[in-house]
Amino acid sequence: MMLNSRSIGDKIAEARKKANLSQATLAQQVSISPQAVGKWERGESMPDITMLSRLGEILGVDLNYFSDNAPASEAGTTTYELPGKQMPEEQPAQPKKRFDWNWDMSKGNWVDADFSGLKNLKEKFSSSNMRNCKFRNADLSELTLAKNNIELCDFSSSDLRNSMIQSSNLLSNQFNNCSFIDAKLLHDNIGKCNFSGADFSGTEMMDGYFESNVVEKATWKFTQFKNMGISDVVFEGNMEDCHFENCAFYGVKFQNATILNSFFKYNRKFKKVQFINCSVDKLTYAFLKNNEANLDGVTTIE
Repeated sequence: MMLNSRSIGDKIAEARKKANLSQATLAQQVSISPQAVGKWERGESMPDITMLSRLGEILGVDLNYFSDNAPASEAGTTTYELPGKQMPEEQPAQPKKRFDWNWDMSKGNWVDADFSGLKNLKEKFSSSNMRNCKFRNADLSELTLAKNNIELCDFSSSDLRNSMIQSSNLLSNQFNNCSFIDAKLLHDNIGKCNFSGADFSGTEMMDGYFESNVVEKATWKFTQFKNMGISDVVFEGNMEDCHFENCAFYGVKFQNATILNSFFKYNRKFKKVQFINCSVDKLTYAFLKNNEANLDGVTTIE
């Protein structure tokens, strides 16, 4: 049994008038607006199956009253079969085209902008200049930053895990309590930044510079420094399974640190690195000695 909206509209209007009901009265009895009844009767929309059953009770007709055996509905009408999937009372108009918004913010000049709390930024800030911007508590996981100049920005408590920061200048930024878990920092110049409380577990820093940065209470585990220039930095706390290879050290201290199972090899200027009140296991001690480190401030853990 087939139904179409124009035929149903005519039959609703006919039965309503025979029952001496106004559109407003009928609307009130089925708990909809008078405008919706008007749309039904003009064939602009169609009641669903449940509503048709309710209308039949009010108007004194059965569902067969609304059937239409015409071969096809005219343009502009809606057709469905009884019984079948229930349709909403009214079908809102939908745009023919939905845009795939691409708010790529790369190659921009961003100053004093607040991006705090944003998510899913991915690759949308490459080749940009950013100065005094806020990214506090933002989800920057899997973010790619390439060829950026980033100065005086605040990334505090942001999630940068699995991110890629490449060929960028990071100068005087706040990275307090950020997660850099499994992040990669390649060919970067990182200077005068605050990484207090940051988690560098699994982080790789390669072919760049790490200078005059604050790293108090940072987490160092499975962290790799390779081909890096490291200067004016104080490493403290626990360091475990870390890797320093082919790095140049200037003004670097390991102070009040416990260094376990860590690899030091082919590093330059390593004799001038200061070890102050440090504890290491035998394997790490052997690597330090082979790298000609000054071990006066180092004790081994049995």
